[in-house]
Amino acid sequence: MCGIVGYIGSKEAVSVLVGGLEKLEYRGYDSAGVAIPGEDGIEVIKKEGRLTVLKDRLNGQSYSANVGIGHTRWATHGKPSDENAHPHTDCTGKFAVVHNGIIENYLNLKDWLQWQGHTFASQTDTEVLPHLIEHFYDGDLVEAVLKAVSKLEGSYAMVVVSSHEPNKLVAVRQDSPLVIGLGDGEYFLASDIPAFLNYTRHTYVLNDGEVAVLETGQINIMDKNCNPVNKDVFEVNWEAKQAEKSGYDHFMLKEIFEQPKAIRDTIRGRITADNSEVVLEEVKMTPEEIKGLKKIFISACGTAYHAGIVGKYVIEKLARIPVEVDIASEFRYRHPIIEPGTLVIIISQSGETADTLAALREARRQGARVVAVTNVVGSSVSREADDVIYTWAGPEIAVASTKAYTTQLLSMFLLAVRLATVRGEMKPEEAKEIINEMKMLDTKAQAILDNSVEMREYARELARSKCVFFLGRGLDYAVAMEGSLKLKEISYIHAEAYAAGELKHGTLALIEEDVPVVALTTQDDLFDKMVSNIQEVNARGAAVLALATDGRTEVEKVAGRTSYIPKTHPVLAPVLAVIPLQLLAYHTAVERGCDVDKPRNLAKSVTVE
Repeated sequence: MCGIVGYIGSKEAVSVLVGGLEKLEYRGYDSAGVAIPGEDGIEVIKKEGRLTVLKDRLNGQSYSANVGIGHTRWATHGKPSDENAHPHTDCTGKFAVVHNGIIENYLNLKDWLQWQGHTFASQTDTEVLPHLIEHFYDGDLVEAVLKAVSKLEGSYAMVVVSSHEPNKLVAVRQDSPLVIGLGDGEYFLASDIPAFLNYTRHTYVLNDGEVAVLETGQINIMDKNCNPVNKDVFEVNWEAKQAEKSGYDHFMLKEIFEQPKAIRDTIRGRITADNSEVVLEEVKMTPEEIKGLKKIFISACGTAYHAGIVGKYVIEKLARIPVEVDIASEFRYRHPIIEPGTLVIIISQSGETADTLAALREARRQGARVVAVTNVVGSSVSREADDVIYTWAGPEIAVASTKAYTTQLLSMFLLAVRLATVRGEMKPEEAKEIINEMKMLDTKAQAILDNSVEMREYARELARSKCVFFLGRGLDYAVAMEGSLKLKEISYIHAEAYAAGELKHGTLALIEEDVPVVALTTQDDLFDKMVSNIQEVNARGAAVLALATDGRTEVEKVAGRTSYIPKTHPVLAPVLAVIPLQLLAYHTAVERGCDVDKPRNLAKSVTVE
């Protein structure tokens, strides 16, 4: 959520800032603004609404400043408005701040600052920051920022500019991502790499508690005690064009069609040449440590949580280790019991999800070993975990996650097979069968995408619905949860997923004439039971779309419509089963005229609790 950009160099800053903000639009926002230092103070231009509104406001005006900051805001404190948009300034108009995160003690700070005579213009927590810096400023911007930071409780990535020292940017990070782009005599600040990837691939990734001071031609990084910090340069290894639509109407559709490649990339190098073993060199657990595992926790949010549920089924089935799955925002508050022999798996696409980071830190605090599954190299999750399994999905821009989910599933499968073989719970021939099937998933995924017109046609009918139910058993129930989430988050149709065996325990009361029901039937050992469940909703007049594997044509006798996916090993079916559901959600949202890549009220990376 929210996007930060900053620039100092020889270019005209406003155009660089706006260009950077355009690259961060995928994060979700409701207002945008920029600030540049001038002779008489800070000039701030900010507007509620899409970035195009800000661009219209800037159109035709010339700005000569070579330093500036910009921001796209996603409302937390105060409604979307011009006044609540970032950047925020102090009483004198000499200091401006952009900020991601939440200042938890802002009410106390605001009361104290008002008692000191400061006047506020917004309802945001962020506005206390420029006022604090104004209060502490005595000729040294860095010192004033550090004094202000010492008063804060909460999470923040902030960038400060001042007309007192107009050729300087000061940035601080605590629990919210912030990266620096290293150009030729110029520097870029951003909450995510795409903001400056057209200019440089060389980056510094700030860690919690680090302060960056950017001046023309030089950069200094220190900790909060002003001790210098030496940083390794992180080289971005993907192309800027990967964060572009490449002819697709939406990023989400592009990313759905990129899944075969993402599958190949995630598997590559992790399977032996004879397909007999999974090799996870990045997980440094010894065979003795793996054999000593007594329990696993999986913690994640949203789509990643659904991947964790699939992980639970597969790890328990193959490796025979008890697994609990927790929504990350609940994990640390329920006081989990983490004993010796416990492994915690943390799943996060961005590696910066605030609740997931908090779960990771709680697990580490209690002494657990943590394996992270993430898509972003150098992210907070990847740096703080003991071991990291990167998903190699490539940049995912659409708010609704697709290829990140399927590669998270693959990471769970790879880990499950590795644990099972080391523990002796899986025979070599069984492992080889699953691995062989895993290597064919990309081709089978492509086959589904090549025949995607079926979901587009069904979406025309579904778009008129007010409510949709998704049913499944076992792994199909986990996939139903993800299919339901995809539909509701981008089409705004109320959608719910239920374990099909629960129908008689209340859900049937909601089934009436022509209510759409999407029924997943990809698990062979549960197929007959699912057919019975479909008959139950049929008897109440439901309009059923069944999703089955090739050859299971008997489901056509009970379903109004049937769509098929290629047959694979049952534990791997979720990778293929979710693709038609992603397409269904996408085409339904398009039919309803929704903004697919930027669904209302949502953000790509949730960096606050």
